[in-house]
Amino acid sequence: MKRAFVAATLLFTLAACGSKPEATTPSASAPATPAPAAAKEVTLKVGATAVPHAEILNYVKPKLKEQGVNLEVKEFTDYVQPNVQVNEKQLDANFFQHTPYLEDFNKKNNMSLVKVAGVHIEPFGAYSKKIKKVDELKEGATVAIPNDATNGGRALALLEKNGLIKLKEGVGIAGKVSDIAGNPKKLKIKELEAAMLPRTLDEVDLALINTNYALQAQLTPTKDALFTEDKDSPYVNILVARADNKDSEPMQKLVKALNSEDVKKFIDDKYKGAVVPAF
Repeated sequence: MKRAFVAATLLFTLAACGSKPEATTPSASAPATPAPAAAKEVTLKVGATAVPHAEILNYVKPKLKEQGVNLEVKEFTDYVQPNVQVNEKQLDANFFQHTPYLEDFNKKNNMSLVKVAGVHIEPFGAYSKKIKKVDELKEGATVAIPNDATNGGRALALLEKNGLIKLKEGVGIAGKVSDIAGNPKKLKIKELEAAMLPRTLDEVDLALINTNYALQAQLTPTKDALFTEDKDSPYVNILVARADNKDSEPMQKLVKALNSEDVKKFIDDKYKGAVVPAF
């Protein structure tokens, strides 16, 4: 009996030891560890005027695609809707304007859009199909300028710099037609929507045109303008967004692309001085 008890005890001990699972052997029914999910592509919608803004954005599009950002470029022909649509979150950002215009637009429309980064300068120019030199401008000639406050003031300041008018003391780039204090040639100043100005060249004697619209009309500032702003113009064209998304990762990837040496070379090669990098 005693011998049988010892045998039974020994058998139980061996069985217990043999049933202990190996620590390194995974259960056959345990789920496999899932592979890391692929990074999701993010879409960034940016409004822009066609030339040069949309062209520059489309140039950086492939580079952003490699970084997981799908850049959608929506083209506009006006200076109002790009800001309205960013404010209403139909767009993430826009690229068409300079800081003085943005500040004036925010103030007049109770918006708070913000500058994200500066990209380039487009020297403002005066164009004509009727004269070859500014001193050929006759008394009573019609001169067309943009009808928005900031670009209108910019045009008047450029006319003053070239001796065609005299503005009230201290007005500077904020001048309006009513601020003209001297007009020796009795010029007729006609205020029109900026996008329309290239089409008026057959009708007016001189038109002061934003470079983006000049380029769209196949006008090259360095060759076709009678006079232009200096390259130290304060009107740097900027990427604009909202305060809630200006620091987002996709937006900052766009900033890095727009301010790259590659884009600087693209601007210099393509626009040959009509557009000047500002970074």
